[in-house]
Amino acid sequence: MLNLSQNGCSVWVASSSEGLLTPTAVALGKFDGVHLGHQRVIQPVLHPGDRLSVASSPQSKENQQLTNQEYTYSTVVTFDPHPQEFFTGQPRTLLTPLDEKVQQLRSLGVEQLVLLPFDKELSALTPEEFVQKILVQQLQCQRISIGQDFCFGEKRSGTAKDLQLIAAKHNIPVTIVPLQTYTGDSPTQSSCLSTNPTQDARISTSLIRQTLEQGDIENANLLLGRPYTLFGVVVQGQQLGRTIGFPTANLQLPKEKFLPRQGVYAVRVFSLSETSDASSSESLGVMNIGNRPTVNGTYSSAEVHLFDWSGDLYGKKLAVELVKFLRPEQKFPSLEALKTQIQLDCVVAKEVLSAEWEQ
Repeated sequence: MLNLSQNGCSVWVASSSEGLLTPTAVALGKFDGVHLGHQRVIQPVLHPGDRLSVASSPQSKENQQLTNQEYTYSTVVTFDPHPQEFFTGQPRTLLTPLDEKVQQLRSLGVEQLVLLPFDKELSALTPEEFVQKILVQQLQCQRISIGQDFCFGEKRSGTAKDLQLIAAKHNIPVTIVPLQTYTGDSPTQSSCLSTNPTQDARISTSLIRQTLEQGDIENANLLLGRPYTLFGVVVQGQQLGRTIGFPTANLQLPKEKFLPRQGVYAVRVFSLSETSDASSSESLGVMNIGNRPTVNGTYSSAEVHLFDWSGDLYGKKLAVELVKFLRPEQKFPSLEALKTQIQLDCVVAKEVLSAEWEQ
């Protein structure tokens, strides 16, 4: 059991029943990205009112029950590793690695995150066994929320409707949330499966990954409901940027973080506290994600240049929000040519960021 807490609100990450906060109201799914569709699935298990009023530790459960016998802990239940990683044996990069997922769930008001170890034993459970052993016995579940396309149990044999029927035998109500689409203005409820976010696209993790791979940051951010952000610690790089007048902060990113299309981006950057996710004032800049072919780079890196900045960033944790893809990475004939292009990138990025600010 690992307890991650901040600002009076705790999210419990559990791989066993020890220390779980029960009884629970459960949102069930993979939730990679915690995007707008996921947020709709999570909403029914949250408590109304101020999220900071929820319990922050197992000890406070008794106090909650003294005043409200029906109190349930808002709980997101997901799987570790990702089921696709288990079945393929190949590591899967994630839109939201664990730390980011915890941060996003906390911001929504979720009290508890339960990681079910996705292994041979769990994958072999029938739908009925999953409900009985996991939801009823371990989680003491009182209500459930799932997406319309949710599947569970051995060979994904259980559907959302099956879960509703099985849970009813245990007097557990199940909310089935319709698939969410994005019309270009706001999320709507629909089963449309268009792959173009501007044409009633179904909001999904796979679609967001696809838009990021294409460098379509604007639509990815719309589907997420927030900017796609890279979190990393500044480490020492080759310092080549300094030699051409554009010093960069070299970010060490989590190895499981999904990276967008290689190239140059206009970005907003925040420095994070060492003890929390609280951020400092905003800085603007450009970021390059790629292998740096002009200098014969042999590994992928993420480097950010901040406008009008001077100071030491080594060891600092930065949050870099991607605003717009400017151009793909390319190899230049000389460092001077690279310098000229970076100057142009900075001009374009400032225009983009300025226009966004005015909106």
